[in-house]
Parts: sequence; structure tokens; C-alpha cells
Amino acid sequence: MSDGARLVRRSLELLPPGDPVASPAADDASLGLNEGVDGAFPSALAAIADAVPRLNRYPGRGSDVLVSALAARHDVQPTQVVVTAGADAGIGYVCQAVLDAGDEAVIPWPSFPSFVRDTQKRDALPVTVPLRESRVDLEAMRASVTARTRLVFVATPNNPTGLVIPRDELIAFVAALPDHVLAVIDEAYFDYLDPVGRLDAIADIVRVGGDALVLRTFSKLYGLAGLRVGYAVGPTAVVAAIRKVQRGYDVGSLAQAAALASLADTAEVQRRRAANGVAVAALVSTLRAHGLEPLAGSVANFVLVDVGNDAGRLAAKLLEQRVAVQAGEVFGAPTALRIGAGSDADLALLDAALGVVLDNRGR
Repeated sequence: MSDGARLVRRSLELLPPGDPVASPAADDASLGLNEGVDGAFPSALAAIADAVPRLNRYPGRGSDVLVSALAARHDVQPTQVVVTAGADAGIGYVCQAVLDAGDEAVIPWPSFPSFVRDTQKRDALPVTVPLRESRVDLEAMRASVTARTRLVFVATPNNPTGLVIPRDELIAFVAALPDHVLAVIDEAYFDYLDPVGRLDAIADIVRVGGDALVLRTFSKLYGLAGLRVGYAVGPTAVVAAIRKVQRGYDVGSLAQAAALASLADTAEVQRRRAANGVAVAALVSTLRAHGLEPLAGSVANFVLVDVGNDAGRLAAKLLEQRVAVQAGEVFGAPTALRIGAGSDADLALLDAALGVVLDNRGR
């Protein structure tokens, strides 16, 4: 019996398997996906409960109410906003909207794997540019732009390092790109940044006419990772093209309702931002107590730590102890682990697991 392999595009052999991955048990420490420590905002939970009786109806096509609210929040036109199933879906959609086979996308590396994978899904070429001293090298990225380049991806803070790109440097970088290149700026961890002096790529670049698509998400600080809701803001023609390739009912009713309700609770955003700083500091202290030194300067909700050997093996050992972390091979750092800031209970599990695993390393 044929497995159907002859029917599948050969270029998909470049991509890793898309097999299901088991989720950590409820009482395990899930520290590998950069999830927020807290769940949905109380206001979001109330909105979800209110929307449940209407689940027999399709969600708002194109998330029109949420789009209007986001446009008002960022002082842009609704035609510049598109709501997607997490920021990750926005990466895929902009690749569909912009990249043809043989085009190029310039990507810092290590960084978020979807930048590479979604480029490859279009039979386009990802041009990876190594970080310099763990930071995105904007000068080298600009030098890598060619006549075939259509997209340039940057994440700030970068995932997996957690380091920001200086505001003025990124603004100048985008302004200097050729007319045939669109910058895609992933700000998934924007809400964790100190509002004083941070880059706001929507206000600082898009709103003044820059050719950039900015990605945001409700998955992290807002605690809605399980509902998959994010959005992109950019030039009207780019957003219109994304809407053409996007599925009509891309984001469910509960996700739209929860995101809309979350927007108004600025006090909870501030509380969670401060709590995250405390949680990251506690994570760093725990790692140092076991002889591990995280990369300094992370302003997101995770840290990167070089373990000096096969990080995949160490991650597997930690998982045996009910602690899930992310091995770095998928984003170009094979000797590193990315570890999220969790709850006190998560941290206690990590502390105990590191004690067991590191005491037995190499046995």
C-alpha cells in the first residue's frame, strides 16, 4: 500500500516533522514555551463566559470588532490591522502574501524558527545572519539584502536571547531598507518591556509611514496562549494581501472576546510586568545555584543558558523529572536551553530537577 509520498512537494523535505507533541501534565513545570505565568485576565474570563452560549454561531469574520478596537488603541486605520491566530500565524500569512518561489528573507540567527520555516514553505530562501555577541547584527543583515530579498525579519526582544534591539538603531535600519523589502518586526514580548524608552514599532515606524509589519500577541503577558489570538499592524496594501490569504474564520469567538476584554485592564498589565521581573530574577538565582549562568540582559519572560554540551539530552533528562524546557537546536543554539519564568511551584520543580540531573550528568 502506498504511503502517498510521491504526491507531496519535494521541497517540504526541508521542514521538520509536524507530528503532535504531548503537552506537559497539569502539575508539571511547563517552562519551554515562554507562556505567561498567570492565566487569562479576570475581565477576559468574564467575557468568555458571556460568549459561551453563542458558540453555535460563527465568529465575527475578520474579527471586525477587535480590529476596530486595536486600530483605535494604536491610532491607525482599521485597514492597517489584521487579527490572526497568534503572532505566529501572522508570520505565515505575510510570507504567503509577499514571497514567491526563489525570493529571499533575511533572518537573524538564532531567532524564532517560524521565520525560517514559513519562508521555506513558500519555496523561498531563508538567509540567516549570525548574531554578534548574542545581539542582532543589523549591519550584517543590511549587507545581506539583495535584489531578491523581499522580507527582513527581526524580533525585539529576540527569541531565544531575550535581548532588545536599541530603538534608534532599529528605526534607522528599517528606514534604510530598499523599497522592495518589507521589515517584519516581531514584538511578541512587547508588554514585558519598561514603557520608558522602549521601541513601539507601531507608533515609531508604521504610524509615520514606514514599510514594516509589526506583530503582537495576547499569548504571553495576557495569558491567552491556549486561545491563539494575535495581530499585525502595517501598510494597508500588505494587510489587504494578508486578508486575501487568511482563512475567513481564522480566530474563534472566545479568543476575540477575551482579547477585546483584556485591552482595557492596564493595571493588570502593569502588575504582571512587575511580577515577571521578580520571576525572572528568581529563575536566574536558581540556575546560578546549580552552576549555570544565563545570558545577561533578558527583558522578556525567559532566559537562555549555555549548558556546554548536548542541550537536547539535558532537556530530555529534565522532562523525566517533570520539567519541560526548550532545547536550542530548533533555533540555532544546540548547546543552549531556553527556560521560561514560571510560578513558585514551577521553580521548586526546576530546582529539584536540576539537582537530580546535574548530579547525574554523564552517567
